[in-house]
Formats: sequence, C-alpha cells, structure tokens
Amino acid sequence: MSAATAVAVVPRSTAYVGTTTLLRAGLRRDRRRLLIWVLSLGLLTVYATIGLRTIYDTPASRQSRAAVIQTPAGIMLGGPGYGTENYTIGAMIANELGLSVMVAMAILSLLLVVRHTRAEEDDGRAELLLSGSVGRRAPLLAALLLMGAANLAVGVVVFAGLAGSGLAAVDSLALAVGWALTGAVFGCVAAATAQVMAQARAASGTALALLGAAAVVRGVGDILTEHGSALSWLSPIAWAQQTRAFVDLRWWPLLLSVALIGALTAVAFALDDRRDVGAGLVAPRRGPAAAAPSLGGPAALVARLQRGTVLGWTATLLLLGLTFGSLSESVTSMVGDIPQLQKALDVGADPIDSFAAAAAMYFGLLAASYAVASVLRLRGEEGAGRAELLLATALDRRRLLGATLGVTAVVATGLLVVGGLADGLAAAGVLGDAGRIGPQLGAALVQLPAVLVVIGLAAALVGAAPRFAPFAWLVVVWALLAGIFGPLLDLPDWAAKLSPFGWVPQVPAEDLDVVPLVGLVVAAVALITVGLVGFRRRDVPA
Repeated sequence: MSAATAVAVVPRSTAYVGTTTLLRAGLRRDRRRLLIWVLSLGLLTVYATIGLRTIYDTPASRQSRAAVIQTPAGIMLGGPGYGTENYTIGAMIANELGLSVMVAMAILSLLLVVRHTRAEEDDGRAELLLSGSVGRRAPLLAALLLMGAANLAVGVVVFAGLAGSGLAAVDSLALAVGWALTGAVFGCVAAATAQVMAQARAASGTALALLGAAAVVRGVGDILTEHGSALSWLSPIAWAQQTRAFVDLRWWPLLLSVALIGALTAVAFALDDRRDVGAGLVAPRRGPAAAAPSLGGPAALVARLQRGTVLGWTATLLLLGLTFGSLSESVTSMVGDIPQLQKALDVGADPIDSFAAAAAMYFGLLAASYAVASVLRLRGEEGAGRAELLLATALDRRRLLGATLGVTAVVATGLLVVGGLADGLAAAGVLGDAGRIGPQLGAALVQLPAVLVVIGLAAALVGAAPRFAPFAWLVVVWALLAGIFGPLLDLPDWAAKLSPFGWVPQVPAEDLDVVPLVGLVVAAVALITVGLVGFRRRDVPA
C-alpha cells in the first residue's frame, strides 16, 4: 500500500502523532549546531553595531558611507537605501547587515529542514519511524517547528543585541522579526523542494538556487528604482527591508512573509501526502550503464560530485570581486573623510592598495569556507556508508582522502583567481588603469598558503579526530572576526596570528614577504600528513 493511500485511510488527527517526540529528538540531536548558529549570528549583530558606531562616530562620516551605499554595488550588497539622507547607525544596520544575516538565516533554515526530512528518508530512518507509532505528517511538522524555533531564537538574540546597543526597541524588534520571517520563508521553500526532489542534495541545492535568485531579483529591482521597484517586491528578502526600520517603520510588508509561509507549508504537506516514503515527485534521472573513462579515479568522482557546489562558489566570488573592484574609485575619498576607516582597513600610503588587500582577505576566507565544506563532505560520505563501499574495492584510503584534498586545493586556487581577477578587472574599469589587474590578482593568490593550512587542519581532524571535524569551522570564524574587527578593536598581534590569515602579508599595500608563506605551506603539509596517516589507521566509519 502506498504512502498516499495510507494517509487517505488514516484519520487526519493521527497523521501528526509523534510530532512532539520527534521535535524533542531533533532539538537534542542538533542542540550544539543550533547553539553555534544562534550565538554566531547574535554576536555578529552586536559586533557590527559596535564596530559601526566606532568607525562612523560623526554625521559627516556616516554621510560619506551613505554615498557608497547608494552606488549600484552598495545597493546589490545591501538594501534599498532607506535613511541615507540622514544616515543613522540603525539605518546602517538595516541597509548593510540585513542582507547578510537574512541569507545566513535562510541557509540555516533550509539545511535544517532538508536534514530532518529528505535526508532522513535517504538514510532509511524515516521509514523505520513511520513503521511505528508515528503519523505520516509528523516528521515534516516536527522539522518545520524546529526550523521555526531556530529562527525565533536567532530573532530574540538579534533583538536583544540591537536594543541592548542603544537602538530603538520597536525598530529593533521589527528588524529581528523581519529577518526571522525571511529565514522561515526559505525553510518552507526547502520543505516543498524536499517533497519534489528524490535526494537531499538536490532538495537543498534547489532551495539554495531559489535563495540566490531571490537575492539577485531584490538587488536588480532596487537598482532599477530608488528604494526599490516592482521587481524588488517579487523577492521575500525585500519584504523585510521594506519595513523601513529606523527610518519610517511600517509593519505590513511582513504580512507577505507570513502569507507565503502559510502557503508554502500547505503546499509541502499536500505534496507529502501524494508521494511514497523515500520517493520524490521528480524521479531521479537514470545514469548510463557504465561510467565514462574520465571518471576512472577518485579525483574525478570527487570533482563530479562537487560540480554544482563549485559553480555556486565561483558565481559568489565573481560577484564579490566585481563589487569590490567597482568600489575602488570611492575608496580614496571615503577613507579621507573617515579616520576610523583608515584604522579598520590598516591604510598605508595608497588607500586603493589597502582596500585591495582587505578584499583579498575576503576572497581567502570564502575559499577557506569552501575548503572546509569540501573536506568535511568526505566525513558525510563516511557516515552515509558510501565511503565504506568505495574502500571495499582496491581503492586505498590515502588515495581517497588525497583525491579529496587535491580537488579541494585546485578549486580553492581557482576561486582565488576568479575573485582576484574580477576585482582587478572591475578596478581597472572604474579607475581607467589596466595596471590594477596584476596587484589585485596577486593579492588574492597570496591568500593560498593560509587556505592550504585550513585544508590541512580539516584533513587532520577528519583523519585523526573525526568526531571533532566540525571544529575546523572555528578557524574560519576566528579569521573572519580577527580580520574585520582586529585592527578596529586593537586586537593583540598574537591573537590575530591564531588565524593562518594573520600571517599573510597585506599585498599590495606592503611588500611581499615569502618567509611566513613558506611557513604556512610547511604547516599545511604537516597537517595533511597527520590526516593521511590517521585516516589510514582508524576505523571507517568512526
């Protein structure tokens, strides 16, 4: 009997049996993961508020910043620009931090929903649960409730951080509610894609693609017309920004988010009723009977599995590089008006060179983020049992891990090239100086040794201490915090150098020193060796 038939003959009231138990189990299972997300986003909001207050402590400095935000690049990375006529810290937070936090909350939400729905079916656990005293709709409802609780927790922490920093409480509440609702919207999008797609990776990938499309539509719509055009309103991201928090508060745009959440939830449950457990409404495409000769080794397999991911990261670095490069012309005047920004950028004789070095650090951090996700993916394959199947053949363990690390290093290098080249081309275009391409590209490539250290650390954890593998993300998080707030808050030199990026010369703002770069490469090789030896000796799965 199919799942759809089973739901039809069971009273609707019993379809939700076991929801509370599943919700408690989900909270217990993901408590550490959720705690990290909630605290990270909350601390980011607090740090950003403190940092912006410190840098832009006069009306003149804030208006200089507003001029940058009103450029196409500023609008694409920020928001519709409400309040730029009298740019306050609150308006600055809404315009410049909102998009980043909403995207992060959306990613948290959609990954969480897919993890507790489609991924459970892929692993066979959902079928075991449904064979007992658990209603057909209980897993989906529990996942949505867990996602809602996560967004609520982030919203509460964000509100407390904003209001505690001295910003208007009502506007802070509106901003936090808008961000939380946006995250919930994309969590519900994932609930629908989890019913349509037959694999967790396809479900999350589709939801992420829709998130990216929403961000682009919002950006293009806001560029077309001041404070947003009709196109902007097609994106759920715009609805939170259209509350005009800290400028001219209005709550009604958030009703659109509430309505969409309700509609998507209804669609997800309707689709869930019409499919079998473990199946999707879109059947996976049948592959060829035999693999192509180009897929004859583990490196080719790793590269094949990461195609979609690599395209997404490449598009991100390309867009970010073009954005940073297009701002090069505004840097000199903006830095001259804001002494605190000189300190934050660690500006030397040439502000454009200092800005290029700062931009390159972001390229390095994004490449490192990809690297951690790529290496930890092997740990996920191990947990799903697929790595064990590969190792049951003549494939050597060190060759499998080595292939993963090799592909990761090549892709990370390519990402740095894309970011640096896009930055250089855009800077050359706005400055009318083709000589900017080389320094911008070089600044990005100098980050490679630090990225290799991150790859090595992730490899060492996966190979020798697999249970602690997720802690590789802490290096990236610390590098981000130290890079952004270190100069501003006078972070001690030893603390900044806890991150591998703290050892990278600030090229082209300063001369290239190869000694620390060689040291980073040696450290990376040592860590990779630890990972290879550990992976060879330990149990799989561990």
